[in-house]
Order: sequence, then structure tokens, then C-alpha cells
Amino acid sequence: MIIGFDASRAFVNKRTGTENYSYQLLTHLAKIDHENTYKVFLHPGIFDPNQLKGWPANFKFLRLNYKFLWTQVGLAGQTFIDHLDLLFVPSHTLPLVRKPGLKTVMTVHDLGAEYLPQTHQLKQQLYLKLMTYYQLKSAAHLIAVSEATKRDITKKAGIPADKISVIYEGYDEKLFHPLKNDALIHSLTDYNLLPKTYFLFVGTIQPRKNLEQLIKAYALFLNNRLTPDSQHPDQLQNHDPTSIPELVLAGSRGWLTEDIYSLPAKFGIGTRVKFLGYVPDKILPALYGGAIAFFFPSLYEGFGLPVLEAMACGTPVITSGVSSLPEVGGKAALYVDPNSTEEISRKMVLLASNHIPGATAAKKRFDQVKKFSWDKCAAQTLKLFQKIASE
Repeated sequence: MIIGFDASRAFVNKRTGTENYSYQLLTHLAKIDHENTYKVFLHPGIFDPNQLKGWPANFKFLRLNYKFLWTQVGLAGQTFIDHLDLLFVPSHTLPLVRKPGLKTVMTVHDLGAEYLPQTHQLKQQLYLKLMTYYQLKSAAHLIAVSEATKRDITKKAGIPADKISVIYEGYDEKLFHPLKNDALIHSLTDYNLLPKTYFLFVGTIQPRKNLEQLIKAYALFLNNRLTPDSQHPDQLQNHDPTSIPELVLAGSRGWLTEDIYSLPAKFGIGTRVKFLGYVPDKILPALYGGAIAFFFPSLYEGFGLPVLEAMACGTPVITSGVSSLPEVGGKAALYVDPNSTEEISRKMVLLASNHIPGATAAKKRFDQVKKFSWDKCAAQTLKLFQKIASE
């Protein structure tokens, strides 16, 4: 079987989201599949050529030299040249014109533009509507990264459930694991952080991550200087402000971020909220591991990989009880209403003084993350490729 793989974003230097999914799936397919031939299509000029060394002989890389319309011209044209049995696209974008009869599999990560249109640019809304109402229906089969995403696809696009397979993402098991305290201190030095002195968020700084609500909740927590009384957890008392955790937000700037970045100053807590910008993957385990807790109050997620990464590092997770997040967190995470400032703030109060039963149950978190791996993702994806190609 000859499989075409759209790797147009897999080898960028700063991978997030679908880029990480593309790269991890490709590398893990290379570990397990030595029989099928992969024609891996690359975008020009956005990767280090050294990343293409050492791959198995059945993985053949081809750079398509189109800076613009890479998918709709470059990849589309290639489907008429190569004798592909199947074309896989890992992120929403099939060529509208392609070789007749070519079987296609596409991964859908979420339908955020349908559920939260106000958090997406107009061009994203228009494009994703096209994707929803044409491309989803034109693919031979779809991969959804969660049961929640599968439900969204069937509801919004009317795709039959038997045309959609749920295959969960994984996490980098070699990278994300608990670190010893001295390693934490060393890694956090450049960010002027110390272990167990901050609450953490990791992800793109953008509206759908609900960061305004998180900052408001932190302001409520911080300005009241509150922690629970050890004898009466529901009765609050004043606390030394110097020992109250900071709020740390790590991630690249997204769209519509002005209000998010200006909010701490508006509440008079600018010195207590740190925006770190993009943090290299190698630093993330220390950032997760050093946090008192990881907060991920997103309004909508197709999967929610940072939840897995934080739990793998042994960190308590507080996330929204919506969309896919309960699937990922299972019984190992704590859930909040993402629209409730008071509920999020209360979790901060209790976590800062270790008054949430089970919040330190690391075994639950480690057991939960074992359910997810890129090895499983690759094996299930390969099995699906074989099934669709043989039909």
C-alpha cells in the first residue's frame, strides 16, 4: 500500500496542537510500519533538513515547492502524479480537487469555529464552515480525537457515526514525567520561578482558553488574601500575601489577545501574573512539575493535550467539565464550571492550602495517562488505513 501523508506542518520549529499531532503520529508510524510505503509531502522552507535523516527506507519525503495554495494546488496536483492508495491529512484540509477514486482519511481535532465563532477570525469561520459542509462529507473516513468531537461532527455536519473513528492522541512519555526537586529548581531559574509557588496555564493565549475568566478568578483569590482555616475549611481567614501563589501563563500569542494581556493591570495584579510566551518543550516538564496546580478552564477542546502532560508530570489538574476534557481527565482531574469565577477561585483557595481531598492523588493521574499513548494512536491509525484501503 502507498500512503500519502500531509506533513506540511509536522517539522516546524515550534510545534503546537495539530503540528505536534502530525509529527508524533508520523514518527510512531515509522516505528511500527515497515511494509507500506509512505510518501510524505512537505511544505518548503519551514524545517531543518537534518530532521529528515534516519527515517526508514519506506518513508519517502517530497518537498512541494508551493509557498501559497500548498494544499489546493501542490498537494492536489501530486495526487494525480503519485499512485497513492490512500491520502491522509492530519488537520482539516483536504484538496478540493484530487485524483478521482482516491481514498482519503482526515483527522478532525475540533469544531471550535462552529461552537465558539466569536473566538475565531472571520476567515477561519468561513474556511471551517467550508470544511464542515464539504470536506468532511467528501472524505472516505474521518478520525475524531475524542468521543466529544465525534458527537460534534455528527450533530453539526450530519456525518454518519460509522464513518468516524475515535482515536485518542498521546503524549511524549519520554519527556513528560516527574522531575526531582533540584532539576525543577534549575529549569525554572530562567523564569524566576520556584517550585510550588505558582498556578499554571499552558496553551495558546486566545479567547477560547477562557483566560479572562481565569485571571478574574485569580484576582478574586489574590485580592481577598484568603485560605481555608484548617479546622473549618469553609471559613476563610486572612493569609500572608507574600506566600500566595503567582499565576503563570505559558504559550504563544494567539488572536484577540489584547484584553487578556491588559486584564491583570486592570485588576491591579500585574506584578502577580506572568506571561512567559512560548516555552520550549524541554522546559515544560519542569514548568508543570513545579506548579501547585495546572488550570485549564477552556470553553471548548477537541482533546486537551496539556491536561495529559500535566498529569504525567504529577501535577493536580483543574479543568472544565465540558466537551472532551472529562474524557481526557477522567477521575484523576478536578472539574469546574468554566463560566464561574467563584468556583475557579475557590479551587485556588483550597489548593493553595491543600484542602481538596484527592488533589494530591498522583497514582490516579499516572493511571489515567497510561490510557493514552502515541504508540496506541499510531497502531489504531494504521489499522484504519488498512481497512479503508481494502474496502
